[in-house]
Amino acid sequence: MTKAVQKITLSPSRDIPFDKLMLSQSNVRRIKAGVSVEELAEDIARRGLLQSLSVRPVLGDDGTETGKFEIPAGGRRFQALALLVKRKRLAKTTPIPCIVRDAGSAILAEDDSLAENLQRVALHPLDQFRAFVSLHDKGQTDAEIAAAFFVTPQIVKQRLKLASVAPALLEVYAEDGMTLEQLMAFTVNPDHARQVQVWDVINSSWNKEPFQIRRMLTETSVRVSDRRAVFVGVEAYEAAGGTMLHDLFQGDDGGWLEDPALLDRLVTEKLQAEAETVAVEGWKWIELALDLPYGYSHGLRSLSGDPAPMTDDEGAAHTKLLAEYRALEDEYAGQDEIPDAIDTRLGVLEAEMEKIETRPLIYHPSEIGRAGAFVTLDRYGALAVYRGYVRPEDEPVEEAAVQDGADPALAGQGDDCDLGDGHASAAHVGTIIMSGGQPIGGDLPEDEDDGALKPLPERLVMELTAHRTLALREAIGRSPDVALTLLLLKLVTDTFRTSGASGSCLEASVRQVYMSAQASDLKDSVVAKLVDERHAEWEADLPLGDDAALWDYLTVLDQGSRLALLAHCLSFGVNALYEKVNPYGAGISAGGLTRRMAHSDLMARAVDLDMVEAGWEPTVDTYLNRVPKARILEAVREAKGEGTAQLLDHLKKGEMASEAERLLKGSGWLPEVLRRVDLVALDGEDCAEGQGADAEVADSVSEADLPAFLTDDLPAEGASMLAAE
Repeated sequence: MTKAVQKITLSPSRDIPFDKLMLSQSNVRRIKAGVSVEELAEDIARRGLLQSLSVRPVLGDDGTETGKFEIPAGGRRFQALALLVKRKRLAKTTPIPCIVRDAGSAILAEDDSLAENLQRVALHPLDQFRAFVSLHDKGQTDAEIAAAFFVTPQIVKQRLKLASVAPALLEVYAEDGMTLEQLMAFTVNPDHARQVQVWDVINSSWNKEPFQIRRMLTETSVRVSDRRAVFVGVEAYEAAGGTMLHDLFQGDDGGWLEDPALLDRLVTEKLQAEAETVAVEGWKWIELALDLPYGYSHGLRSLSGDPAPMTDDEGAAHTKLLAEYRALEDEYAGQDEIPDAIDTRLGVLEAEMEKIETRPLIYHPSEIGRAGAFVTLDRYGALAVYRGYVRPEDEPVEEAAVQDGADPALAGQGDDCDLGDGHASAAHVGTIIMSGGQPIGGDLPEDEDDGALKPLPERLVMELTAHRTLALREAIGRSPDVALTLLLLKLVTDTFRTSGASGSCLEASVRQVYMSAQASDLKDSVVAKLVDERHAEWEADLPLGDDAALWDYLTVLDQGSRLALLAHCLSFGVNALYEKVNPYGAGISAGGLTRRMAHSDLMARAVDLDMVEAGWEPTVDTYLNRVPKARILEAVREAKGEGTAQLLDHLKKGEMASEAERLLKGSGWLPEVLRRVDLVALDGEDCAEGQGADAEVADSVSEADLPAFLTDDLPAEGASMLAAE
């Protein structure tokens, strides 16, 4: 006979007036956590009581019911109801839904209280995100949802954004396959296909950090801080139909611009408009360029204009600022410390006075007609206009040449002979915009990267030696003694090696070397700025254009200044550039190139050149994306060790280059071309950070070629270059 299953009997429910209820000492909750009583009271006032209270009758001393009920489970709800009663929003006699447990139940009151808190399961965050979406889809605004659940509208926007991630990734998150921080990172880009693509890459990579996800999702976008975006302005970009990416969970400095092509077009159009404004001044030519190379004015004559006088309003404003500045200085002259507010005000006054004192230059109209200007952007995204440069072919025709019947074009004088006949040529505008920052000589194809340590690309060696040449120029320019030794080396070579002598009694000269192959960042490098500043200081002091005055100036110059000027001028003749050897005689020979590189090593040692201090770093653009994967791994191995290099060897070329840039930052690592050969120990061990052990000390100059006192420090071996032929 089948035994009957005993049925479960549930405790009855009933409505009990609020004033008949009281808290029980059996409630296990002692510590406040979660939603506050005030917020719970507001929620009950809005939607009513969603969950009944669990109560038990209070018995008297004789064991009979007193009509009161204690609450072992639901104490916070009771406190919220009590708060509403206290604020006169709920009557004391309001019936409260309750589950009444029998007073003689075998289940303890503490058991009920503990079970109510332990048996419930917290809502998964994804369910919360989707619930917010459901409320939003049914007409509730962000503000209404925020008010209903006591959060800020920003939090509502964030949770709606999280719910908008690709469904496949939401399922991964629901199954604990990714962290909330990773999910938050995917909200940066709304493209579901791209999100899934990035997750597939990240999931099989050792680097799953949220910042890596954000970087990959925004790698084809342009930051708002980019100088192109600063120049155009986000408002103009969006007005032209451009879209933005924003990160709701981290500071993004304004976000990212999704359409670089549109941005570049807007930059070009705005630069052209600015150029048209400059063209009204009457310049013969205007050249546009997003990036001007270092030495952009090489071979051009710079006009010397006169500062424009101050207007009456500018003079009055300057007088007022100066009076306030001097008054503050006098007031606080005897104090040990100036208050921060006063110090800040003095700085503002200095900046405003300097702005007025920096006068635009006025050029002679006849000079403007043959000269031109460059229109570009500075590193901060502001418009930069460099005026007053004359090309050789635009120089005025010498009267003697005209009388002799010489052809101005053949004499290099251009066509300025027609300037006075009313047929002046229109301003020429050449637009040069580098889109996307693509380096010249792009990446090697993946199928050519067989893991072998191949020579560096020739173009890359040329660019790296351009960096080294400029750094040597800067160092020589501040080292008069080394510059003098360098000059002596040239003069003694000419004196004692008579087979190479010719013509004049003194053939020593400085011919400025233009770097035809250079990276785009060379113009804005630290050493470039130092060279330019030093050149501008000398140019401002020298009486150029008057040989007699210049002779007198140089005659009375003190010895230290004469040596400093010698060093500066001599530095422009420094040529440590690698060039392709021409086997047919034109250009540099193999022996000449070896000798040049050996001499550059001598100079580097003499001035204690450090390319790390000079500002060169191995980045994706300057090195890592320009060499095969084997070279990237070699760099990381030398700087960080074999273990770190092995962490990268499975990555694709682009990812490997980016990770290597991060790992090498601040390490002081340098490629062979930029290393000091004298810092390589005789036993082949590295003796300085970044100096490779495989560099060879070389020189083609024999001791018989030069006097002994000049050859004592020459390296004995021939210089070797790693450039690809």
